[in-house]
Amino acid sequence: MAKGLFGGLKGVDAFGKTTEDVKVKTRTGAFLTLLSAAIILAFTTMEFLDYRRITIDTSIVVDKSRGEKLTVNMNVTFPRVPCYLLSLDVMDISGETQRDVSHNVLKVRLDEHGVIVPNSYSAELRNDLDKMNEQKKSDYCGSCYGGLEPPSGCCQTCEDVRQAYVNRGWSFTNPDAIEQCKDEGWAEKLRDQKNEGCNISGRIRINKVIGNIHLSPGRSFQTSSRNAYELVPYLRDDGSHHDFSHTIHHFAFQGDDEYDYWKAEAGKGMKKRLGIAADPLDNTQGRALKAQYMFQYFLKVVSTRFHTADGKTINTHQYSATSFERDLSEGSQGDTPQGIHVQHGVNGIPGMLTDLT
Repeated sequence: MAKGLFGGLKGVDAFGKTTEDVKVKTRTGAFLTLLSAAIILAFTTMEFLDYRRITIDTSIVVDKSRGEKLTVNMNVTFPRVPCYLLSLDVMDISGETQRDVSHNVLKVRLDEHGVIVPNSYSAELRNDLDKMNEQKKSDYCGSCYGGLEPPSGCCQTCEDVRQAYVNRGWSFTNPDAIEQCKDEGWAEKLRDQKNEGCNISGRIRINKVIGNIHLSPGRSFQTSSRNAYELVPYLRDDGSHHDFSHTIHHFAFQGDDEYDYWKAEAGKGMKKRLGIAADPLDNTQGRALKAQYMFQYFLKVVSTRFHTADGKTINTHQYSATSFERDLSEGSQGDTPQGIHVQHGVNGIPGMLTDLT
């Protein structure tokens, strides 16, 4: 019975075949056959490529993190500000202040043509200090001239005296009257470098809150609840032209994950695919014709989390930027000194970008 049942199925054929003697093969039929095969192959290939393509899903969440820090990676050149006059200060809304930041920050002297001065990699101006200190007696204890003494109670160098003045809230205006400065030829070195420029680069750690990064002329100190900046008078009045024209080669906010080389490379790859590899302030130029001039950059930082197809999670940051500049010689400058102010705020809704395969 089974044999008869399956045998009957042989007669079921929705597409009956014609016999060879009634078939007519034409060029039109061959063309339609090839066209149909090409269309089927094209659609199959497109579907396969679409299946293999990685898409990025975008979502937002509320940032619940507390007490985190950001890393600012910067590289800025000032063609008409000597390194000894350039100071980097960080202030934020929490009240934390970092004055004259030097840790992980490198200053390189540039001559009038923008060429690096040989064997010059800081603004401390202490090329021969080690030799001079070796010549002094072991029991030598230099005076701080009324400045706030360090824990050792002695100011051995001109730089120590200068720092003691800043810590006391005084302006360091007359280095020629300081024994250590005269011995080191400090004033002569400053005069020799008055027409130089400076490149400052490195990484600084800041709180993940609203704050201000200030590149200013001279070190800052606190006086009467206000920030003041010490400027050497004879450099201000010697006829040399100083202004805060600048070129920002690179300015980026980084997360702790980007200290890992592989995660950093994965993050760069994601940014490149999204077309956001370059930061908004990269290669930005500012031009000032006067010394009393201020540049302000207002940045909105957005935390971003990348989830890659291979399971990596990279925490990084993006930002948007707007700028403003003002001539401070036309009217009162108030509490806003000359220089560059980078004011940054943090968006509380970070973005999440996930690779979907």
